[in-house]
Amino acid sequence: MSLIADEGLIPGWRCYNWRNARALLEHAFANEWHDLIEVLSAFQLTHSQLAAKGGNKTEIAGALDSEFYKRGWVEKQFHTAISVDGVTEESPTHDIDCYRNRVAMELEWNNKDPFYDRDLNNFRLLFDLRVVDVGVMVTRSTELMQWLRANHKMLDKASGTYGASTTHFGKLEPRILGGGAGGCPVFVFAMTEQLYIDDR
Repeated sequence: MSLIADEGLIPGWRCYNWRNARALLEHAFANEWHDLIEVLSAFQLTHSQLAAKGGNKTEIAGALDSEFYKRGWVEKQFHTAISVDGVTEESPTHDIDCYRNRVAMELEWNNKDPFYDRDLNNFRLLFDLRVVDVGVMVTRSTELMQWLRANHKMLDKASGTYGASTTHFGKLEPRILGGGAGGCPVFVFAMTEQLYIDDR
């Protein structure tokens, strides 16, 4: 079993549909869908971004996030709590990278792959609490990860920078198929090496 590939949606991106997420986005959240298509269609994976040093937010993640923030998306944490017999315990959710109008988007560029578990669990929880209707994952394709690994010297990176245990679609797909997001529909945009631009 595999996720349904959505071929030809955006050049340079491999797209995958889970639990009719695309139909939901297109028809119930048309403005958010338009933002996703427009921002990701304009995105380029430049050499200067790839060669930049890491830090809390890489240039790649920051560039994408900022484009969504310009369009009214926000970084969002929901303040949730569990109440049992009158005793309430705070149970805050993880911050969502970009959120607008019940659409939650997470961007995983080059984290350790367990970050996918955190993101999908967040989608599941917020979907069950009826505050998120669809989750969107923006990440690397497995082919891009392999290309980055093969070209690490050109990018002035250590050989272990793009390890097998970092975030790419091959690590994400089994987690979605295994129920990591619960009943939450999920749409995946996985960037490929076709987005690379040599701007040196």
